[in-house]
Amino acid sequence: MKEIRFAFKQTVPILLTYLFIGMAYGILMEKAGYLPIWSFFSALFIFAGSMQIVMIPLMQTDTPLISLAIMTLFINARHLFYGIGFIEKFRKMGWKYPYMVLTLTDETYSVLCSVTYEDELDEEKAMFFIALLNHCYWIGGCTLGGIAGQLLYWDMTGIDFSATAFFTVVVVNHWRQYPSKIPIIAGAISSILFYILLGSDHFLIPSLSVSLITLVVLKDRVITKTGGAFHVN
Repeated sequence: MKEIRFAFKQTVPILLTYLFIGMAYGILMEKAGYLPIWSFFSALFIFAGSMQIVMIPLMQTDTPLISLAIMTLFINARHLFYGIGFIEKFRKMGWKYPYMVLTLTDETYSVLCSVTYEDELDEEKAMFFIALLNHCYWIGGCTLGGIAGQLLYWDMTGIDFSATAFFTVVVVNHWRQYPSKIPIIAGAISSILFYILLGSDHFLIPSLSVSLITLVVLKDRVITKTGGAFHVN
């Protein structure tokens, strides 16, 4: 189908990214004592790369589910802002609407905002396949990583640094790509402040809360509506 071929061409760079980061996540899950099936289901139903990596050490320390849910909300709260511009488009897609909402990751959002559809393509089908392929890439990477973790017997010490590297790249990319530095500054100040006040075990939720509140209050300075979609400015 031409829409599938078109979607694949648009998502090849994401394929490579999701496979490698997903595999790192799957290996981390296996080394933490979770079978590959859990990597598969977490990729299928959670589909939040950064949160999935963050939740591994939290699960190992028996963090309550309510705390994980709150952190997931805060970490992915940015979707509430840039997803607004696609609500009407997604609603017109019928049964695909809930799935499009679930799969609107940063990378999928970037593709949907920048892609130019060919005249003969069904735009809704192309959008759906872009989201579906990205989801499949992530599921495949996480599952392969879980399986690889069982087959690789050498010392995997240091693989968890992939999470640190991942977040570092995200921060550097945001700093270089977007004129507004408010999100990074708000996150840095709140994290350092609550780390000093509350310690390493209790600083995350308060710092995320303050960061989210700051972004909501200053949203007019951070977000500009252009072309029917919201872009970080």
